[in-house]
Amino acid sequence: MIAFASRTGNVRYIVSRLRLPAIEIEEDLMLAESFLLFTYTDGLGEIPAKVKLFLERNGKLCRGVIVSGNSNFGHNVFGGAGDAIARQLKVPLVRKIDLRGFPEDYEVIHDYYEQCFRKEHIG
Repeated sequence: MIAFASRTGNVRYIVSRLRLPAIEIEEDLMLAESFLLFTYTDGLGEIPAKVKLFLERNGKLCRGVIVSGNSNFGHNVFGGAGDAIARQLKVPLVRKIDLRGFPEDYEVIHDYYEQCFRKEHIG
């Protein structure tokens, strides 16, 4: 499953195009299964507050992170939330996506999702 947070609609749009099981992060959401996190970046590279709270409750189930951002803010902060989450949770940073991304971004996400969750369901 993909657990996602979207502020401007870019992440929500990408998730709809991926056609994978997904749930939008809401206050007090508790998950019972592993997930791939997809978030936006706040400010100049910060993790959004609602994502921080979600990860405090569910972070141990996270298997990787995808982050959307806008490279016009500078590559030093582009997708900074994804970098921070990957470091904190010690999970792979699967992809940084500029705005709504490109087909090759979607392919990378699909491939990682299949590898990650196929192993989990088989093993």
